[in-house]
Amino acid sequence: MNIVFLTIGRVNNIEDHAIYTDLLRCFRDNGHGVYIVGPNEKRNGKGTELFEENGVNILRVKVGNITRCGIIEKGISTLCIEYQYINAVKKHLSDVSFDFVMYSTPPITFAKVVEYIKKRDGARSYLLLKDIFPQNAVDIGMMTKHGVKGVIYKFFRKKEKKLYALSDRIGCMSQANVDYVLKHNPEVPAEKVEICPNSIELRDMSITDEERIKLREKYNIPLDKKVFVYGGNLGKPQGIPFIIECLKSQLDNDRAFFLIVGDGTEFPKLQSFFDEAKPRNMKLMKRLPKEDYDRMVSACDIGLIFLDHRFTIPNFPSRLLSYMQSGLPVLACTDPNTDIGKVITEGGFGWWCESNDTAAFCCAVESALGADHAEMKKKGIEYLKDNYTVEKEYDIILR
Repeated sequence: MNIVFLTIGRVNNIEDHAIYTDLLRCFRDNGHGVYIVGPNEKRNGKGTELFEENGVNILRVKVGNITRCGIIEKGISTLCIEYQYINAVKKHLSDVSFDFVMYSTPPITFAKVVEYIKKRDGARSYLLLKDIFPQNAVDIGMMTKHGVKGVIYKFFRKKEKKLYALSDRIGCMSQANVDYVLKHNPEVPAEKVEICPNSIELRDMSITDEERIKLREKYNIPLDKKVFVYGGNLGKPQGIPFIIECLKSQLDNDRAFFLIVGDGTEFPKLQSFFDEAKPRNMKLMKRLPKEDYDRMVSACDIGLIFLDHRFTIPNFPSRLLSYMQSGLPVLACTDPNTDIGKVITEGGFGWWCESNDTAAFCCAVESALGADHAEMKKKGIEYLKDNYTVEKEYDIILR
């Protein structure tokens, strides 16, 4: 079977360990022809190019800048992607007949590309729903349903509904996501929507005591404290003001060390807090290369997840999986609409509190400091094996 995966993320190496490359390797290793259509942003100075790498065909399409640029430039570039992708597929993949087209959100602007491939080749289509846009932008105040911004909201909402209609199946990250899609899009048949969670290729990320010491010394992390680590995007969805309040509440905690690693639009706010408070039991770092970050996480003790309390959509961050694979129990601070906290607590490998309750966060930290981490590590890894492997996701999609 020939499959094509549409993405706005740049795939640098199919052998990288990430949720999409892990899944696509699984398709490749099961004998399918795999094609990836992704962007070549303007800043790279390259045109559209098609090449084969490690058994996967990659079509990089020349597009405008969609990352590390202003919102207007990003918006225009995103809207142009549909036609640029269609033209590239027509020119470079006209001799390939696709049985299956797969794509994820963001963005929601692939509808015309999906429609073109389905009509041309009679392909089936699968949406990996990772982001419910534009409602997520409304939740955190980046968009409104009224006024000038309301016109923009209605435009993207129409795009969202068209993408749902074109998709033969919609794979959601959790049951809360399934329930949300069906409640707010009653025209979508229930049998079209299913749970298809984030997944990864299982790897042994355990480290020796000697490696743990070396890694902590390398990054100047104390050896005598429990280390709480957050790694990932630091933008509006993470609720940075609440993160800062949580950190303030722990300035005098001499048993814990808080490590924040990442980058994003709200990083300067965290940097300002660190510059002013000069905390002795905390460290802020810019984003690391993924392999370096994964090794460092394995030398920590508890993983942190933060989501803005205003969200009405049930986000399910994929960083949960990297914590679980490294054997870390997880402390999640989120809105009450996501079910990630339920998964963590019922699975027995972490704690949850609402992301507007600093006192509850403090209680969760105390619970984490006194917990049996060895038992929680065992439960987390077993839960990962039972629910979040690429083989299981592959089977769901193929079915």
